[in-house]
Amino acid sequence: MSVLILAEQKNGKLVKASLGAINAGSQIAAKAGIGYDVLLVGVGAKDAAAAVTNTGAGKVIVAEDAKLEKYLDELWADTIVDAFNAAGATYLVGLATTQGKAVLPRVAAKLDAGMASDVIGITDGGNFVRPIYAGNINAEVEIATDKKVLSVRGTAFDPIAEAAAATLEDAPVNGDPASYNKTFVKMEEVVSDRPPLTEARVVISGGRGLKAAENYKIVEELADLLGGAVGATRATVDAGWIENDYQVGQTGKVVAPDLYIAVGLSGAIQHLAGMKDSKVIVAINKDEEAPIFSVADYGLVADLFTAVPELVEKIKANK
Repeated sequence: MSVLILAEQKNGKLVKASLGAINAGSQIAAKAGIGYDVLLVGVGAKDAAAAVTNTGAGKVIVAEDAKLEKYLDELWADTIVDAFNAAGATYLVGLATTQGKAVLPRVAAKLDAGMASDVIGITDGGNFVRPIYAGNINAEVEIATDKKVLSVRGTAFDPIAEAAAATLEDAPVNGDPASYNKTFVKMEEVVSDRPPLTEARVVISGGRGLKAAENYKIVEELADLLGGAVGATRATVDAGWIENDYQVGQTGKVVAPDLYIAVGLSGAIQHLAGMKDSKVIVAINKDEEAPIFSVADYGLVADLFTAVPELVEKIKANK
């Protein structure tokens, strides 16, 4: 019996939120009185393994093979199931990211395991806490099956502290990409010099108050000055003003930066579910009744087209 933690990596670099997932997995292991291992899958996994060898895991298992170069959920799921069974694990913990949402339910189905998604806490009794109703209520859930799968919200758990070094172990990739009823066509990736949205310490998000796609440059300039990432609401994504990779909210990405600046967005409940755990929230909106002010630490009732350029000039002057 053990906990297997799926750590995500991209191009040989660990996704930072994985350290939060390892922390969550270590808590489960401690409550169950068992050990935990870390699994990395995909091309570049061996390079990323160096970032998790000192996390107290018994083993760091690496599944790297040229067959994994072109991403297929089915192949990833089969590889994870094989590693899970080989490790003799009873728990599988991964991140509630785009990839985690795609692959972990497949793994749960193959293992005939119950699954809890978007977990934000672990109770003393070993049950799991997850938000429901767009984050308005937290529910405690129990997974009643022998094998258990859960995805965790990376921002809900602190990065695991350094601990004993682990041994490295290679895992086979037995699946054949040609055997699935799906073919990889291409990857369309949003490339940016700014930090990834889910890892940035500062996030500047724009809403419908920007009025047009070209006005996103106001948000981008402020983000670049503060070394932050750009975020968006679903309304602006649906309007085609910005790519959906930038969407924050219940149907987008969940972020919890040190500073979140909401520019011209009302604060619909679906958006609040994705950013209300930010350390400091600043809202700029000319509607003093906007819901965003209910969660903001600092609110400025002003026209963003006047306030944000003034803020930019003040920051430039101080720099």
